[in-house]
Amino acid sequence: MVTYRTAQVDGLSVFYREAGDPASPKLLLLGGFPSSSHQFRNLIPALADRFHVLSPDYPGFGNTDMPDGFEYTFDRLSEIVEGLLEHTGFRPFGLYHQDYGGPIGNRIVGRHPDWLEWQVIQNSNAYEEGFTAAWDGIRHALWVDRSPETEAPLLPFLELDGVRLVYTHGHADPERISPDNWNMDLHFLERPGARKVQLDLLYDYRTNVELYPQWQAFLREHRPQTLILWGENDIFFTPEGGRAYLRDLPEAELHMLDSGHFAVEDSLEQISAHIKRFYDERVDGRAATGAVAQVGSAR
Repeated sequence: MVTYRTAQVDGLSVFYREAGDPASPKLLLLGGFPSSSHQFRNLIPALADRFHVLSPDYPGFGNTDMPDGFEYTFDRLSEIVEGLLEHTGFRPFGLYHQDYGGPIGNRIVGRHPDWLEWQVIQNSNAYEEGFTAAWDGIRHALWVDRSPETEAPLLPFLELDGVRLVYTHGHADPERISPDNWNMDLHFLERPGARKVQLDLLYDYRTNVELYPQWQAFLREHRPQTLILWGENDIFFTPEGGRAYLRDLPEAELHMLDSGHFAVEDSLEQISAHIKRFYDERVDGRAATGAVAQVGSAR
């Protein structure tokens, strides 16, 4: 059974979903733009028979507070999530990170390397070659000079058609993607100030790129057991961005999925099966199986 909880962190009410036996291995799910823990509504119960799973809503997202005057940066979001993990005692953990979950999770484990036991990377970029052309207006305009003129071309991504496109782009059968996704996100985006929060984070994303070399060095130094599940038709991140991880983690296991940004929406069974198998073979039983590089294709 999935439970729906809140905790007070730095004066904020932080919402999170939790499931599984607390005695089971912990798996933290960190998602991305423009969603919330709602994006993991199906993955959480699919994993709860094997893991103790937790997924939070970030400040300004979903059911967590969106206070005025809060600094909506990836630094602050990571500090709030870290505070939640401290409050709940949810550590050490495996880390599943998708999109914004990468910059948030990488900051947390950079401060606490001992918290990270293993990781699943799902369309979470850490390499220059990972950006698609969808980022051009952000990287070459907004980051150069933030103004109403450079923000205006991005606003359609925060409206119904734009949010729906993020969910459906690159999926072979859009009828498998529930409209509950974009309707839920639009509900929260309609709150006063919510779109400015998203623009603040799109602007602050430039700080993540500055940290890419640091995160890549972390991978080379700590060599966490890593499973990469990459929707190769992502509107935001290229297949090359997924393959680039193998430069720093040659022993990682990579599977390209015929899917998009939110690959769980149409590849739930593949993703959950890969996660359970990988944990059993490479994390729980790694002394017996050894570390062997595997590059696969799941279609």
